[in-house]
Amino acid sequence: MAKINPFHVAKQQIDRCAEILNLAPNVTAMLKTPMRELHVSLAVRMDDGSVKIFQGFRVQYNDAKGITKGGIRFHPDETIDTVRALAAWMTWKCALLDLPLGGAKGGVICNPKEMSVGELERLSRAYMRGVFQFIGPEKDVPAPDVYTTPQIMAWMMDEYSAIAGKPQFGVITGKPLPVGGSPGRGDATARGGMYTIREAAKTLGIDLSKATVAVQGYGNAGYHAARLCGELFGSRILAVCDSKGGVYCEAGIDPEAAFACKAETSSVCNLPNMERISMEELLELDVDILIPAAIENVITDKNASNIKAKIVAELANGPTTPEADDILFRNGVHVIPDFLCNAGGVTVSYFEMVQNFYMYSWEEAEVRERLDKRMTAAYHSVLNTSREYKINMRQAAYVQAVERVVEAMKLRGWV
Repeated sequence: MAKINPFHVAKQQIDRCAEILNLAPNVTAMLKTPMRELHVSLAVRMDDGSVKIFQGFRVQYNDAKGITKGGIRFHPDETIDTVRALAAWMTWKCALLDLPLGGAKGGVICNPKEMSVGELERLSRAYMRGVFQFIGPEKDVPAPDVYTTPQIMAWMMDEYSAIAGKPQFGVITGKPLPVGGSPGRGDATARGGMYTIREAAKTLGIDLSKATVAVQGYGNAGYHAARLCGELFGSRILAVCDSKGGVYCEAGIDPEAAFACKAETSSVCNLPNMERISMEELLELDVDILIPAAIENVITDKNASNIKAKIVAELANGPTTPEADDILFRNGVHVIPDFLCNAGGVTVSYFEMVQNFYMYSWEEAEVRERLDKRMTAAYHSVLNTSREYKINMRQAAYVQAVERVVEAMKLRGWV
């Protein structure tokens, strides 16, 4: 089966939105084109003494609403089109949450699971040297993403500071707390998603204390989502999976035990006394809430009709194709679209930027309160637009976000 190009999906979504908003062709063309992008070749000394060349990217998609913001991925299957798509989605995400930011994304083609700590540090510093002139606290601020961590962010910040000749904590977000990180950033993506799930459950009349949940992907977002579903709502986690497989238990899975198993054995599928299932089987389980929390294009026109969940909460970027969106909408599945559901990460990253700018740290309770307020307002705004236009939630989110970006472009005289 041919692999779906995520940037083609992103452009399809823009076309659908442009049709609803009746945008001029030149405006649509600008929205479908990254403003600038950088390709870098990174020479890294490996532990065996050899030098390996890695390919890296940084895409600044649109800065009409402000300096650009977006994560950096380390992934063996990274492509420039994936980065372009993610940068586009970051643009709409920041606009939807009404943050004074544009969208960007970065990535390096590598397999962090096969690299030592020293190799990862040298790669992280090489990437920062490669993109140094392209980014900065008042230009473009990266953050962690798939297979990058607060420690990697600290190395990148330190390398940038060394080149700049002064501490520049504000160049990166998602940093450890002792070097300018924000309280509440670690689980912000999942926690923000929980606030939208809470509001969706109220809308649909679902009792979350009796709800069942399946989580596809068990990295940072997936683990925290499983944990918070239990802690905040009392929901039962029936299934979790990662890239190597998944497990199912009718009585419920302990998120902490699954996390410990993954840390010790590299996969949740080694959790004892569980039924083994595939990712495909997990997606089609009869649960109240399905949380895709891994990679793009896992719900397609091939499996969308088999999705039984009442709510699909997209903590991953781009997990659902446009064709699948249509099927889910017809079948009455309530989709909380990615750039709404997972916007908690960039929102708290924005809070981290603000704290770095005026060198004052907020308490975690304040961060969570501010995040809850923004996520709740954004969810209901999208829901109201969905009902007004009689369109699905993703299209409604696009309508709101794109309108804000286009307004900024017009005010600045771009179109």
